[in-house]
Amino acid sequence: MERRTKVFVIAGLLVTFLLGATLGGVIGGGAAYYFTRQTASRPTAQLQAQPVASREAQQTQATAAPAPTAGALPTTQPAASDTGDNAVVTAVKQVSPAVVTVVNTLSADAQGNQQQPFPGQPNQPNSQPRASGSGVIISKDGYIVTNNHVVEGAASLAVSFADGTRHDATLVGTDPLTDLAIIRVKDAVPGFAPLGDSDALQPGETVIAIGSPLGDFKNSVTVGVVSALNRTVPGSGQEGLIQTDAAINHGNSGGPLVNLRGQVVGINTLVVRGSGTRSDQAEGLGFSVPSNTVSHVGNELIANGKVEYPYLGISYSMIDADVAAQENLPVQNGALIGASANSQEGVVSGTPAAKAGLRDGDIITALGETKLDSNTSLRAALLKYKPGDTVKLQVLRGGQTLSLDVTLATRPEDLQQ
Repeated sequence: MERRTKVFVIAGLLVTFLLGATLGGVIGGGAAYYFTRQTASRPTAQLQAQPVASREAQQTQATAAPAPTAGALPTTQPAASDTGDNAVVTAVKQVSPAVVTVVNTLSADAQGNQQQPFPGQPNQPNSQPRASGSGVIISKDGYIVTNNHVVEGAASLAVSFADGTRHDATLVGTDPLTDLAIIRVKDAVPGFAPLGDSDALQPGETVIAIGSPLGDFKNSVTVGVVSALNRTVPGSGQEGLIQTDAAINHGNSGGPLVNLRGQVVGINTLVVRGSGTRSDQAEGLGFSVPSNTVSHVGNELIANGKVEYPYLGISYSMIDADVAAQENLPVQNGALIGASANSQEGVVSGTPAAKAGLRDGDIITALGETKLDSNTSLRAALLKYKPGDTVKLQVLRGGQTLSLDVTLATRPEDLQQ
């Protein structure tokens, strides 16, 4: 678990309270409310939402989708030959039929976690709280990837296709650690989008975000660039994210980030608006889960309904030049072991890290053959292994380099980060 500093993180999830058609129109006229929810993957993240009017999508008679097929999710597609604006238009045409709006009708327990939409007003017995986000169809079998926080607390799920038709969906599995979820529709799908290779992305590369901002503006397109790779967002519990300046707004959560070849290279998950402690306001700070992570997690969820991760049992901070200067460290890369802000000890008793002899203040510089640096976090290095694997750690302690063998355990499901 990495130690975090606090920033103002906004997940692009829209929550609406449907109180009937008339009141729905009033809500859509501009009333706003704010709420805070803590999730397993975002222990300190603050979510901000604006309710908007909801229009029920047209119900249609649909045919059954084919039965699930074995094998990995599709990951290739012929490269687009267009350049510039034509390339953007071509990529959008390829992917848009696969982009959906995800509607989550919240369970009673989930409703209890939300504040009233209009503080000071009496409860509305006929209210029907719903969360709205985006998703993308990733296989002909009807599997759809979205964010965990979009489907969290669902009593029922539905999706609206690009043509406006509405279809019931079932939850296949969720992974709070990466904020990913897989849902499925049994009806025939209008298309699916292949996953690209996020490891091939370069800063400055053009990318396209597609989703349903504010719930009403389905399949909206924004264009930007890859601002940076392998980002860790403090307060989100997320590492290894793609940073982009393509506009991501409420309701965009779970939608695809697409390259000019029409391949999904990321799943949009959050934006950062400020530090949470200062009046600074930022724009153009959107973050997406890389498609290679989506492929791994998605296949695990489809096959097993959950993802098992290797576990060391430490709290740590990834080191960069700033951290090295602040802590007076001898290196500018690695993972510094130390107690977390929520008082969890640096090395948890009885864990693989404790058994291997790791201590507070140790700096892990490599895991197996993988060196930890600005391009590779400790979590990313761990994901190359499975629970039960024995791996060699390179550790810097008091000016000496140590080599320690550790046998990885299975990450506890109730771990909060």
